Amino acid sequence: NVVEPDSMEMIYAMAVEKLAQIEVPERAHFVRSIYLELARVGSHLFGLWAYANMLGFDTVAQWAMYHRDLILDLFEELTGGRVYHIYIWPGGVRRDFPPGFKDKIVNTLHSIGGCVPDYDSTFFNNRLFYERANGIGKISQEQAKQWGATGQTLRATGMKFDIRKVEPYAAYSKVDWDVPVREDGDAYSRVWVIRDEMIESVHMIFKLLDAMPEGPVYNRIPNPFKWKVPKGDAYVRCESSRGELGLYMVSNGGDKPYRAHFRTPSYPNGLIILEKLLKNASIADVGNIMISLYVVAPEIDR
Repeated sequence: NVVEPDSMEMIYAMAVEKLAQIEVPERAHFVRSIYLELARVGSHLFGLWAYANMLGFDTVAQWAMYHRDLILDLFEELTGGRVYHIYIWPGGVRRDFPPGFKDKIVNTLHSIGGCVPDYDSTFFNNRLFYERANGIGKISQEQAKQWGATGQTLRATGMKFDIRKVEPYAAYSKVDWDVPVREDGDAYSRVWVIRDEMIESVHMIFKLLDAMPEGPVYNRIPNPFKWKVPKGDAYVRCESSRGELGLYMVSNGGDKPYRAHFRTPSYPNGLIILEKLLKNASIADVGNIMISLYVVAPEIDR
């Protein structure tokens, strides 16, 4: 997933840690959560760019891409890469935050958060957005569960389901935060959930930064080039920016997985739900429905 590959890093590390019974330092849990929430904000800004661009809100699209670039600037400083970061690995993270990095996170998020009223007045509260998205691609909560929807697609039907809450990992149980939902299950509700989640992620990052303890960020593995993972299998899951991301990993006692199978949120959204919603839909609504379902094609490929 080129839009948000960081959750892939997370579940791979979680699977190896579960198989090898590796303990992750407490500070690393917080660093991971902050890193993943920054990735979520960046991913949602990319989704907002795509949706606003599709509807012809060019100014909003440019704002979203600019603010996403601010997030990528942070990733580049921390990891050396703007898109693929290779930051989370078994046992913790590759490096701690450099001096002054926490202040840069705060300043960046204040810059983005300060523009929320502009996004609201120009796009989210705009009647044209309402008229183009309200009632489009509507699904019920029962349909969402039956078709395997997770993430914004499910929460837009009113169901408060988020892996970070129901099966906490990293440091998500260490701070208070809420799961944003909407009720109508249409494109309008799905895009609003994305907006609300960005704001919630920003608030969560501030809380995580305040609560983050001192200490190491990596439980060093002796001679990783010769390290073997014990035989066994493990299933882990996390809440990626698009919904539930799962990984089933099998180890035969070697230095690489014998089997790794991913459960991606775009698979049900792009193959099952999209097909059902496009039947008898207007051609003008195809992009509207597809982008609001947050489909990323590489997650579907097998």
